[in-house]
Amino acid sequence: MSTRDPFMQSLELQALSHVIASTKVDLESLLKRQSKNYTAAYEEYRRRYNAEPPPGFEAWYEFAAAHQSRIIDDFDTIFDSISPFWRFSGKGVITTCRTPNRQAARRFGRNPSRPHFLVNHLDEPRVLAAPQSFKGGDSYGKGQFKVTDISRRPSWDAITKFCTSQQRDRSARPKHEAETFGLPFVTDPFLALDLCRHPKYSGMHALVMGPTSFYLIESLVPMLSTGSPSTMGDLLFPSLAYMQSEFQYDEAHDVEWDRKQNNIYWAGSSTGGFAIDDQWRHYQRQRSVKLAQNLERQQHYYLRERGGVVHRVKSSFLNSRLFDAAFTRILHCERKYCRDQSAYFNVKSWADKDRALRSRLVYDTDGNGISGRYYKLLASKPVPLKQTLFQEWHDERLVPWVHYVRVSQGMEEVPELVFYLTSTEAGQQRAKEIAEQGRDWFSRAFRDIDLSIYTYRLLLELARLQDPERQAS
Repeated sequence: MSTRDPFMQSLELQALSHVIASTKVDLESLLKRQSKNYTAAYEEYRRRYNAEPPPGFEAWYEFAAAHQSRIIDDFDTIFDSISPFWRFSGKGVITTCRTPNRQAARRFGRNPSRPHFLVNHLDEPRVLAAPQSFKGGDSYGKGQFKVTDISRRPSWDAITKFCTSQQRDRSARPKHEAETFGLPFVTDPFLALDLCRHPKYSGMHALVMGPTSFYLIESLVPMLSTGSPSTMGDLLFPSLAYMQSEFQYDEAHDVEWDRKQNNIYWAGSSTGGFAIDDQWRHYQRQRSVKLAQNLERQQHYYLRERGGVVHRVKSSFLNSRLFDAAFTRILHCERKYCRDQSAYFNVKSWADKDRALRSRLVYDTDGNGISGRYYKLLASKPVPLKQTLFQEWHDERLVPWVHYVRVSQGMEEVPELVFYLTSTEAGQQRAKEIAEQGRDWFSRAFRDIDLSIYTYRLLLELARLQDPERQAS
């Protein structure tokens, strides 16, 4: 099939336009609803969380406002992760964590007071605690710990065992009704991350199939991690990986849109899980490279319009000129399965760390944990296509199809999506708009001070949580 076949004139004017339009409303609403003064922020906190703000909240507001924070009210990620601890007293919470960390609070002077917390230095998350509605859930957080090493073996059952209870407890998120014509275009990133609603994820991601290192703590513990699946209870904070030199964006190494190659690019190592059998074929990075290199001539889905109606159709065609993806290192595997992967994939010996900036579309997916290169891609001039199973601290301030393009775990939409964004006039314009909008928003909402504002508020909540005078509620 040629790239000019009418069959490939998929959805230039219809399907993705509906998807994109439905999410633009989210960004407009997010910005419009932020409080403009302290009184409004105070009242919004009370309305949103049915609770008084923590001590020091006014000083936090003044700090955020003085530094022109675009986000004042939308910190549900913090409150949702802190709220399970409320059923224990301040003294009870302190007993679960006795290692103080004062460095994080120095920037904020005398506020907040110095809370105790643990920092997870592993790539993988750590904390799993029963919801309050689960029988026996109150035993968690009272100094009772269960630590299980599930490295290199399936973890799905362990981290989803409370799903029935969590589905009842889960707060409702906005749902989009955009027509996706039978392809899994992601319009609701919160729903897309919900493990309880997607049992098929059990065979799609290395974290739940064979994590490299996974030491699960079953207890309510104030543990800071950089990323966490929807079913786990780690407290999310900005990753230090985003600040490492290898992941810093340098505009001198970028090129203008019109000079970029009209394709999608990814290169990296085979991290994500440890391969002890042939299940590596189903890990997220391996599936991504297999698709891009078209190694098995599998059937792909495309959309076409017939009689005024958009239909999903199958084809074995994949335009390989639109995809440039490869592993540069095969690792985290037993010798046989390292050899098998080296033979299966077209492996590159090396890749320039800035090579991605020469393509219009850049792919990003999880490794053992969150991807450290994500902020570099958001700051740059291509448009990021992001696949992840991890929640991060920034999720509430990033809107898919406005700042980046979200990719589903199954990736069934990727061939159609890449064709649309690279090979149609409407799609190329959309891609350029998303790249520019994401880059602009990153410069305004992901400054170093924005990460500090988030961390300051997290520390306020932790300090109140551990107030020795606070009673369980």
